Amino acid sequence: MFEWWRSQLGPALIITRREVRDQFRDWRIILPVVALTIFFPGLMNFTAGQAVSFVEEYGAPIIGERLIPFLLMVVGFFPISVSLVIALESFVGEKERRSIEPLLSSPLTDLQLYIGKLLAATIPPLLASYLGITVYLIGVYIQIAWTPTPILLIQILLLTTIQAIVMVSGAVVISAQTTSVRAANLLASFIIIPVALLIQGESIVMFWGRYHVLWWAILGLAVIAILLIRTGLAHFNREEMLGRELDVLNLRWIWRTYWQALVAQARNPLDWYKSVLGIALSYRWLAGMMVVMLMTGFLVGVAQVNRFPLPTELMDLDNFDQRFMGVLNAWGFSSVAGAGYVILHNLRVIVLASVLGLFSFGVLGVIVLMIPMVMLGYLLTNLIMAGFASVAVATVLPHGILEIPVMILTGAAIIRLGATLVAPAKEMSIGEAVLRALADWTRILLGLILPLLIGAAFIEVMLTPFLTALVMGR
Repeated sequence: MFEWWRSQLGPALIITRREVRDQFRDWRIILPVVALTIFFPGLMNFTAGQAVSFVEEYGAPIIGERLIPFLLMVVGFFPISVSLVIALESFVGEKERRSIEPLLSSPLTDLQLYIGKLLAATIPPLLASYLGITVYLIGVYIQIAWTPTPILLIQILLLTTIQAIVMVSGAVVISAQTTSVRAANLLASFIIIPVALLIQGESIVMFWGRYHVLWWAILGLAVIAILLIRTGLAHFNREEMLGRELDVLNLRWIWRTYWQALVAQARNPLDWYKSVLGIALSYRWLAGMMVVMLMTGFLVGVAQVNRFPLPTELMDLDNFDQRFMGVLNAWGFSSVAGAGYVILHNLRVIVLASVLGLFSFGVLGVIVLMIPMVMLGYLLTNLIMAGFASVAVATVLPHGILEIPVMILTGAAIIRLGATLVAPAKEMSIGEAVLRALADWTRILLGLILPLLIGAAFIEVMLTPFLTALVMGR
């Protein structure tokens, strides 16, 4: 294995050295990156000093202490976002300059060519980030004598490195699949915006001082980086890149491809439904994964009971009884309108999870489906510990018999939808592969998930309140 990687990396590094040398030779690339990399840490040093002085005047030094590590993380992220244009034009830029033909006609394999370009686009942003972090640490030490703990410094460096790999690998995928630099720059928003939202989430963690959570962020980003690299390698085709001149939005072809995959050559509704059952059976391993993930979410909720106990007054039986009946009356349960509300709410969650799953290889979609299980584990455990075991069973079991299979099927379909981007599309373009996966998702939704949702909704609004009120003695 080591010899194989050595044989692959050797030729790939030739491309890397060539690309990096050309980048460092062009002053129009180096000057803005270096200037902004040095100026921005200086600005953050000034911000940190002013913030610490301000909060100390009002007796809240902890805010300043938490702000400094956050600014350190931002300093590492800023050069990567500025240098992203290098990765975005790695393939499509050479195509517009008409220098891609000699490169693609070289004896290098697709793997060697892609890895060489990926490394060349990753090294300069990382060097700029490390330079910015160093300048910031020196400045903040001189100004207020602050130094990070070794663990925090390792976390920031790992976060910076992994975020750089995620952003660059995503940008290289875009560059290899687009036909113009303009289109690549516009599509870059699908990289910058999610990572910026991630930075906001990490800032909340850092302001709360929960630095151990950053290890989970590092792990998740590492998985996404591997999947993005795999996606680029799976769909990189030099012949297709040379032959593709302009991507045209062909709505007729899109609809025809999607409809053919949706109908699946079925001669009648029974044949179509058999094909849906066949898809569901083919998802059995993915369904097993979802069972494990949902059980994990449930156990996570159970584990939070001791850490975040509910106030005792909320667990009083009389108060609980009144609140429960008040909720039923307020939301119009035990009616067709209440069932419609439940169906629409569940469909919104499924669509949201599917959209997030498509753009995150299924990861975010699975997390969205795990959240209700976390809440369920937390609430059921509180009810059982308060002596309301029968109430807990009555409020969950009737419609849960149908809703839990819905979550399993939905999660399996989302994982399969996200995995479409990672798996090589044999004799299909990436667009056609995604359309066929969307058609399979629609078939599962219409054939199995929606009927189960309708049945669960009517049980939830018609039967569950009756059983719960019966258990309460009303």
